[in-house]
Formats: sequence, structure tokens, C-alpha cells
Amino acid sequence: MGGLDFRLDGRVAVVTGATGVLGGAIARGLAAAGATVVPLARRRDRLEALAAELGSVALEADVLDEDALIAACEQLDRVDVLVNAAGGNVAAATAGERSFFDLPVEALNEVLALNVMGTLLPTRVFARAMTDGGSVVNVSSMAAARALTRVVGYGAAKAAVENLTRWLAVELAPEVRVNAIAPGFFLGEQNRALLLDPDGALTERGRQIVDATPFRRFGEPGEVVGAVVWLAGDAASFVTGTVVPIDGGFGAFSGV
Repeated sequence: MGGLDFRLDGRVAVVTGATGVLGGAIARGLAAAGATVVPLARRRDRLEALAAELGSVALEADVLDEDALIAACEQLDRVDVLVNAAGGNVAAATAGERSFFDLPVEALNEVLALNVMGTLLPTRVFARAMTDGGSVVNVSSMAAARALTRVVGYGAAKAAVENLTRWLAVELAPEVRVNAIAPGFFLGEQNRALLLDPDGALTERGRQIVDATPFRRFGEPGEVVGAVVWLAGDAASFVTGTVVPIDGGFGAFSGV
């Protein structure tokens, strides 16, 4: 084990949230590294198109429905890698136009469930199927480590994902390794309107983010792939319980 083997040939990788921007990039990157990639998501139209592109089966399931996840897992002969890319923010749980004190409890519960239970439940189902050992890669965020305005529920949820990552790394060792990546700011469906004006210019928030990022830009979806491929395979055989930032230096910069 170990060494510089970054190939994933012969391994089966399940990617939740695979129809999202980052999830899709991760799924394609794992496939390029040789894995058989099985995408899992709720949106059947996008899911089936991605599965056809990857040459694999599509698993339609809600990451908050454990019975559906169990049924999905039973369709597979083996599982070696799980990437928990399902997650994200909920607009109604975002402070700004509404005060923190006026945020609906239901919305806060929704964003916490989507990110925390949406990571815990797939891990409980698919890691159990990793009979020959395996790797789980969770998706956190820089919002877990630094207080970002507005995204109160999302930041708290991702902080919980990082704690869960460390707990599971201890609990499942040495058979299953559990790590996480913490992307910085990447353009996606959920945050595009917050970061870019309709004409493509940076919003005030977008400019603040770019100014606080030493690379002076947002990340590209493909830039998360290398870290995930590394964590999934034998090159990271002695790595567990860690969170890898992929943020262009955002988390390292003090602003001064």
C-alpha cells in the first residue's frame, strides 16, 4: 500500500449529489482515474444523462432517506469509495434581508439536515458495504472554519461535517479511511446570483471574496478533483481524519 499510486482502476465509487457542479466534476475526475463511478442524486433526468456519460448505473435516492439509500446500495456488487458531495445552503436559512432572529427554524433545520444527516446516512449505508476497506470523502466548506456573514445555518452545518469526519475516521479505522475537502468559493447554481451580477460583473460580496483570496479569483470545479482522487486511493493510504482546504489561499489570508 502507499506510494505514488493515484489510479483507481477496479474500484467502485459512489458520488452523492453527483448532478451538482462540484459533484459532477468529482464524478468525472474519479472516472478519469479509472474508477467505475456510480452517481447518486434525486434529479432523474440529469442523473441518467451523467450515468450514461460515465457508462454506469444511476442511483436515484434522497440522501435523507435511509431506506432509499439501502435499496440503492443493494444494486451494487461492491463499494470502495464514497464521496458525500450532496449538500448546500438553503436560501431561507440565510441572514441578510432577514435578521438572524427572524430566520425560520424550519429552514435552519433543513440546511442542517441536508449537510449533516445527508453526510451521515450515506456513510452509514455505503461504508458498511466496504468489505475490503475503503475511503469516504466528505465535502465541507471554508465556512466551517471561518465565520462568513449571512450563511449561519450552512456554516454551522459544515462545521458539524468536519467534526463528523474526524469522529468517523476514528470509529471506522483502520478498515475505512474518512477525510474531507473544504472548497473555498466556486460558482454554482446556488451562489451565482450572490457573487455575479446578471452581466457577469462581480457583486459587492463577490468582490470582497476575490479581494480576500490570494489567487484573486473563484475556483474552477475541476480544481477539487485532484485532492479527491488522492484521498480516494492508495496514495493516501495512511491519511484519515483530515480536512483539505481547496480555496486559493482564502483560509490562510488575514486580510492584512
